[in-house]
Amino acid sequence: MTPPPAPAATVPAPGVTPAAGPAPAAGPLRGGLLVLAGMLLVALNLRAAVTSLGALLDEIRVGLGLSGAMAGLVTTLPTIAFAGLGALTPWLVRRWAAPRVLVLAMLALTAGQVLRAVTGSAAVFVLTSALALAGIAVANILLPMLVKQHFPHRTGLVTGAYTMALTVGTTVAAAAAVPIAHAFGSWRAGLGIWAGLAALAVLPWVPLALRAARRNAPPAVVVAAPARVQPARTRLGWAMAVYFGAQSLSGYAIMGWLAQLFRDAGYRPEAAGLLLAGVTALGVPVALMMPTLAGRLATLRPLVLSLTVFSAAAYTGLALAPRGLAPLWVLLLALGQGAFPLILTTIGLRARTAEGTVALSAFAQSTGYVIAALGPLLVGILYEATGGWTAPIGFLLVALAVQTAAGMVIARPRYIEDER
Repeated sequence: MTPPPAPAATVPAPGVTPAAGPAPAAGPLRGGLLVLAGMLLVALNLRAAVTSLGALLDEIRVGLGLSGAMAGLVTTLPTIAFAGLGALTPWLVRRWAAPRVLVLAMLALTAGQVLRAVTGSAAVFVLTSALALAGIAVANILLPMLVKQHFPHRTGLVTGAYTMALTVGTTVAAAAAVPIAHAFGSWRAGLGIWAGLAALAVLPWVPLALRAARRNAPPAVVVAAPARVQPARTRLGWAMAVYFGAQSLSGYAIMGWLAQLFRDAGYRPEAAGLLLAGVTALGVPVALMMPTLAGRLATLRPLVLSLTVFSAAAYTGLALAPRGLAPLWVLLLALGQGAFPLILTTIGLRARTAEGTVALSAFAQSTGYVIAALGPLLVGILYEATGGWTAPIGFLLVALAVQTAAGMVIARPRYIEDER
C-alpha cells in the first residue's frame, strides 16, 4: 500500500506546536507492535455493542417493555454518547497519556455491557448502555490520533487495518447475537457476551500505561493554548463534521433498524440478522482498500460520488423490493457505507500534526454525532407513525444528498492547520 505523502504527516504548519512526548514508536522494539495490537483490539469493540443491540432489538423491546419511541431513543443513544463524550477527549489527552485513557475507556465499555445485560429496568438499561458507549466515544477520537503519532508514514495502511478490524467486530456481533441468544435462551446472553471482547482490549494498554507512568511521560498531545487548532472556525472543519454526521446518521439507522425492515419483509429473525451482518461483512474489503484509494487520488470527488450512487440505489431497492433482491441491496449498502472508512482516512489526510488530527477528529466526530443522533430516532418515529418503510427511507435519501454536498467540499486536498 502506498502511504499518503510524508509532508502531510511530518511538516508542522506555521504557529502549530507539534505533539510533545516521546518520539513515535517506529517498530516493534519501541512498542509499535504492542500499540498496533492494542488499536486493533479496541477497533474490534467500537461497534459490537451497537450492532448486537440492533440484531436483538425486537427481543429487547419485548423483554424490557419498550415503546417504539423508546426503542428509537435506545438506538439513538450511541450517537448522543459519542457526540457529548467524544468532545471531551482532547481535554483528556492533554492531561493523561493516551494508554491510560484507553484503559479506562475499555473498562467502562466492559462494565457497561455486563450491567445492561443483567438489568430488568429500562432506565438502568439506558444508563448502563451510556456507560459502555462512553468508552467507545473516547476510543473513536483517539484512534486517528494514535495513527498519526505512532505510524505517520503508514497512515493509509494502519487506518485500513483498524477500520477493517472495526468492520469485522461489527459483522461478527450482528451475525452472532441472535444465535447466541437462542443458544442460551435469552437476549441477555447475546447482548452481554461482547463484554469479554472489551475486557480483552484492556490488556495491551495496561503495560503501555504502566510504562508511561514509570517514565513520568507527558500526555500524548501538549500544545500551548494560542497554537491550538480550532476546526469550528474553519469551513473544512464544518464540512468534515457534516459529512461525518450524515454518513453516521445513515450508518446507525441501518445498524439499528435494517434487521427489523427485513423481518417486516418476511425474513426469519436469524436471516434478518445475517443480512444485517452481510452489510458489514461485505464492507471489510471496502474498509481495507478505501484508505489506500483515498491516499492515492488527487481529489476525493470520484469516491464521494460513487458512494452516493451505491447508497441511493440501495435505499431505492429497499423501498420497492426489500425481499426479492435483498442480497443486492445488502451489497450496495456495504459499498455505500464505505463513506465511513473514507471520512476516517480523510481526518488524517486533512491534518499535518497529531494535535491537528485529534482536534479535527474530536470536532468532526462529536459534532457529526449530534447530526447523526437524528437518524435512528427519526427512523423509529417515522416507522411507528406510518407503519412502513417508505417515509424512513425517504428521510435517509435526503440525508444522503446533504452528505454528498459536504463531500464535495472536503474532496480538495488542504490542511486544517492552514485554515485558521
